[in-house]
Amino acid sequence: MQVIVVGSGKLATELLDSIEPGDAFDLMPWSGKKPAGERSIVVHAGSGRELSEVVAFCRATASTLVELSTGSAIEGARPDFPVVLCPNTNILMLKFMHMLETSGHLFRGYGISVVESHQASKTSVPGTAVDIARSLGLADDEIRSVRNPDVQREQLGIPDDQLARHAFHRIRIEDGAGSIEMDTRVYGASPYADGVSRIVDAVCRHDLEPRIHSVMELVANGWV
Repeated sequence: MQVIVVGSGKLATELLDSIEPGDAFDLMPWSGKKPAGERSIVVHAGSGRELSEVVAFCRATASTLVELSTGSAIEGARPDFPVVLCPNTNILMLKFMHMLETSGHLFRGYGISVVESHQASKTSVPGTAVDIARSLGLADDEIRSVRNPDVQREQLGIPDDQLARHAFHRIRIEDGAGSIEMDTRVYGASPYADGVSRIVDAVCRHDLEPRIHSVMELVANGWV
Protein backbone atom coordinates (compact mmCIF):
# COMPACT_ATOMS: atom_id res chain seq x y z
CA MET A 1 0.00 0.00 0.00
CA GLN A 2 1.26 3.48 -0.92
CA VAL A 3 1.02 6.05 1.92
CA ILE A 4 1.36 9.67 0.80
CA VAL A 5 1.97 12.55 3.22
CA VAL A 6 0.67 15.93 2.02
CA GLY A 7 2.14 19.12 3.45
CA SER A 8 5.43 20.96 3.86
CA GLY A 9 5.12 22.26 7.42
CA LYS A 10 6.40 20.99 10.74
CA LEU A 11 3.88 18.18 11.21
CA ALA A 12 4.26 16.76 7.69
CA THR A 13 8.05 16.87 7.99
CA GLU A 14 7.93 15.12 11.36
CA LEU A 15 5.68 12.39 9.95
CA LEU A 16 7.99 11.76 7.00
CA ASP A 17 11.01 11.69 9.31
CA SER A 18 9.48 9.62 12.12
CA ILE A 19 7.13 7.04 10.59
CA GLU A 20 8.93 3.83 9.75
CA PRO A 21 7.59 2.22 6.57
CA GLY A 22 6.92 -1.48 7.08
CA ASP A 23 5.98 -4.45 4.99
CA ALA A 24 2.41 -3.14 4.80
CA PHE A 25 3.10 0.23 3.13
CA ASP A 26 5.57 2.50 1.32
CA LEU A 27 5.87 6.09 2.58
CA MET A 28 6.32 9.05 0.22
CA PRO A 29 5.71 12.83 0.13
CA TRP A 30 3.00 14.30 -2.09
CA SER A 31 5.20 17.18 -3.22
CA GLY A 32 8.29 16.62 -5.30
CA LYS A 33 7.01 13.59 -7.17
CA LYS A 34 3.72 12.62 -8.73
CA PRO A 35 2.16 9.69 -6.86
CA ALA A 36 1.28 6.62 -8.84
CA GLY A 37 -2.40 6.46 -9.72
CA GLU A 38 -3.16 3.52 -7.46
CA ARG A 39 -5.29 2.99 -4.39
CA SER A 40 -3.44 4.64 -1.51
CA ILE A 41 -3.76 6.17 1.92
CA VAL A 42 -3.29 9.94 1.76
CA VAL A 43 -2.39 11.70 5.02
CA HIS A 44 -3.26 15.39 4.72
CA ALA A 45 -1.13 17.44 7.12
CA GLY A 46 -1.07 20.60 5.01
CA SER A 47 -2.69 24.02 5.08
CA GLY A 48 -5.39 23.10 2.56
CA ARG A 49 -3.83 24.56 -0.60
CA GLU A 50 -3.51 21.11 -2.15
CA LEU A 51 -6.74 19.70 -0.79
CA SER A 52 -8.70 19.93 -4.05
CA GLU A 53 -5.97 17.96 -5.85
CA VAL A 54 -5.89 15.43 -3.03
CA VAL A 55 -9.67 14.98 -3.18
CA ALA A 56 -9.52 14.48 -6.95
CA PHE A 57 -6.77 11.86 -6.53
CA CYS A 58 -8.69 10.00 -3.80
CA ARG A 59 -11.88 10.03 -5.86
CA ALA A 60 -10.11 8.72 -8.97
CA THR A 61 -8.25 5.95 -7.13
CA ALA A 62 -10.74 5.07 -4.34
CA SER A 63 -8.04 6.03 -1.87
CA THR A 64 -8.59 6.78 1.81
CA LEU A 65 -7.93 10.31 3.05
CA VAL A 66 -6.68 10.70 6.63
CA GLU A 67 -7.36 14.36 7.45
CA LEU A 68 -5.23 15.79 10.26
CA SER A 69 -6.20 19.46 9.80
CA THR A 70 -8.93 20.84 12.06
CA GLY A 71 -11.66 22.78 10.24
CA SER A 72 -10.87 21.23 6.86
CA ALA A 73 -13.29 21.89 4.00
CA ILE A 74 -13.73 18.12 3.62
CA GLU A 75 -15.57 17.96 6.96
CA GLY A 76 -18.84 19.22 5.48
CA ALA A 77 -18.59 17.24 2.25
CA ARG A 78 -20.20 13.95 1.23
CA PRO A 79 -17.23 12.15 -0.34
CA ASP A 80 -17.50 9.00 -2.44
CA PHE A 81 -14.28 7.66 -0.90
CA PRO A 82 -13.33 7.00 2.76
CA VAL A 83 -12.23 9.98 4.86
CA VAL A 84 -10.97 9.66 8.45
CA LEU A 85 -11.11 12.91 10.44
CA CYS A 86 -8.39 13.09 13.10
CA PRO A 87 -8.55 16.18 15.35
CA ASN A 88 -5.92 14.45 17.47
CA THR A 89 -3.58 11.55 16.70
CA ASN A 90 -2.16 10.73 20.13
CA ILE A 91 -3.78 7.36 20.83
CA LEU A 92 -3.85 7.74 24.62
CA MET A 93 -5.60 11.11 24.26
CA LEU A 94 -8.06 9.66 21.76
CA LYS A 95 -9.02 6.91 24.19
CA PHE A 96 -9.48 9.49 26.96
CA MET A 97 -11.62 11.60 24.62
CA HIS A 98 -13.67 8.52 23.71
CA MET A 99 -14.31 7.95 27.42
CA LEU A 100 -15.58 11.53 27.77
CA GLU A 101 -17.64 11.23 24.60
CA THR A 102 -19.48 8.18 25.91
CA SER A 103 -19.75 9.24 29.59
CA GLY A 104 -19.62 13.05 29.58
CA HIS A 105 -23.40 13.35 29.84
CA LEU A 106 -23.17 12.00 33.41
CA PHE A 107 -21.67 15.33 34.53
CA ARG A 108 -24.29 17.68 33.05
CA GLY A 109 -25.42 20.18 35.65
CA TYR A 110 -22.10 20.30 37.50
CA GLY A 111 -19.67 23.20 37.48
CA ILE A 112 -17.30 22.43 34.60
CA SER A 113 -14.29 24.29 33.21
CA VAL A 114 -11.85 23.41 30.42
CA VAL A 115 -8.43 25.05 30.00
CA GLU A 116 -6.20 24.32 27.01
CA SER A 117 -2.62 25.35 26.40
CA HIS A 118 -0.44 25.02 23.32
CA GLN A 119 2.74 26.65 22.07
CA ALA A 120 2.40 30.35 21.34
CA SER A 121 2.67 29.76 17.58
CA LYS A 122 -0.57 27.76 17.48
CA THR A 123 -3.32 29.96 16.06
CA SER A 124 -5.74 27.32 14.73
CA VAL A 125 -8.90 26.24 16.55
CA PRO A 126 -7.97 23.82 19.37
CA GLY A 127 -9.96 20.88 17.99
CA THR A 128 -9.21 18.52 20.88
CA ALA A 129 -10.36 21.07 23.46
CA VAL A 130 -13.53 21.71 21.47
CA ASP A 131 -14.32 17.99 21.40
CA ILE A 132 -13.68 17.69 25.15
CA ALA A 133 -15.88 20.70 25.92
CA ARG A 134 -18.75 19.49 23.75
CA SER A 135 -18.62 16.04 25.37
CA LEU A 136 -19.12 17.78 28.73
CA GLY A 137 -21.86 20.12 27.48
CA LEU A 138 -19.76 23.29 27.31
CA ALA A 139 -19.92 25.83 24.50
CA ASP A 140 -16.78 26.44 22.44
CA ASP A 141 -16.42 30.00 23.77
CA GLU A 142 -16.29 28.70 27.35
CA ILE A 143 -12.87 27.14 26.74
CA ARG A 144 -10.00 29.12 28.27
CA SER A 145 -6.98 29.19 25.94
CA VAL A 146 -3.49 29.93 27.26
CA ARG A 147 -0.61 31.00 25.02
CA ASN A 148 1.44 33.09 27.46
CA PRO A 149 4.68 31.21 28.31
CA ASP A 150 4.84 32.73 31.81
CA VAL A 151 1.33 31.48 32.63
CA GLN A 152 2.11 28.11 31.05
CA ARG A 153 5.25 27.74 33.14
CA GLU A 154 4.04 29.12 36.47
CA GLN A 155 0.36 28.13 36.60
CA LEU A 156 0.19 25.00 34.43
CA GLY A 157 3.61 23.54 35.20
CA ILE A 158 4.80 23.22 31.60
CA PRO A 159 8.59 22.61 31.64
CA ASP A 160 10.72 25.26 29.94
CA ASP A 161 12.04 22.79 27.37
CA GLN A 162 8.46 21.89 26.32
CA LEU A 163 7.01 25.38 25.90
CA ALA A 164 7.75 25.31 22.17
CA ARG A 165 5.78 22.08 21.55
CA HIS A 166 3.09 20.88 23.93
CA ALA A 167 -0.62 20.19 24.27
CA PHE A 168 -2.16 20.61 27.72
CA HIS A 169 -5.80 20.29 28.82
CA ARG A 170 -7.23 20.72 32.31
CA ILE A 171 -10.77 19.62 33.08
CA ARG A 172 -12.37 20.55 36.41
CA ILE A 173 -15.76 19.27 37.54
CA GLU A 174 -17.23 20.37 40.87
CA ASP A 175 -20.44 20.43 42.86
CA GLY A 176 -19.42 22.71 45.75
CA ALA A 177 -18.62 19.95 48.24
CA GLY A 178 -16.29 17.97 46.01
CA SER A 179 -14.31 18.33 42.83
CA ILE A 180 -12.48 16.28 40.20
CA GLU A 181 -9.54 17.68 38.25
CA MET A 182 -7.91 15.93 35.30
CA ASP A 183 -4.84 17.11 33.37
CA THR A 184 -3.66 15.76 30.05
CA ARG A 185 -0.14 16.51 28.80
CA VAL A 186 1.45 15.63 25.48
CA TYR A 187 5.02 16.79 24.90
CA GLY A 188 7.06 16.79 21.70
CA ALA A 189 6.25 15.33 18.29
CA SER A 190 6.81 11.59 18.58
CA PRO A 191 3.41 10.77 20.17
CA TYR A 192 1.67 12.20 17.11
CA ALA A 193 3.85 10.39 14.57
CA ASP A 194 3.35 7.09 16.41
CA GLY A 195 -0.40 7.68 16.48
CA VAL A 196 -0.57 8.46 12.76
CA SER A 197 1.38 5.27 12.07
CA ARG A 198 -1.13 3.25 14.09
CA ILE A 199 -4.08 4.94 12.38
CA VAL A 200 -2.57 4.25 8.95
CA ASP A 201 -2.00 0.63 9.95
CA ALA A 202 -5.65 0.33 11.02
CA VAL A 203 -6.84 1.79 7.72
CA CYS A 204 -4.58 -0.66 5.85
CA ARG A 205 -6.16 -3.59 7.69
CA HIS A 206 -9.81 -2.61 7.31
CA ASP A 207 -11.98 -1.82 4.31
CA LEU A 208 -13.71 1.45 5.21
CA GLU A 209 -17.00 2.55 3.68
CA PRO A 210 -16.86 5.53 1.28
CA ARG A 211 -18.00 8.24 3.72
CA ILE A 212 -16.77 10.51 6.50
CA HIS A 213 -15.43 8.57 9.49
CA SER A 214 -14.29 9.94 12.83
CA VAL A 215 -11.05 8.52 14.20
CA MET A 216 -13.18 7.74 17.26
CA GLU A 217 -14.79 4.95 15.23
CA LEU A 218 -11.37 3.27 15.01
CA VAL A 219 -10.93 3.72 18.77
CA ALA A 220 -14.41 2.37 19.59
CA ASN A 221 -13.80 -0.66 17.36
CA GLY A 222 -10.51 -1.40 19.13
CA TRP A 223 -8.51 -1.00 15.91
CA VAL A 224 -5.92 1.38 17.43
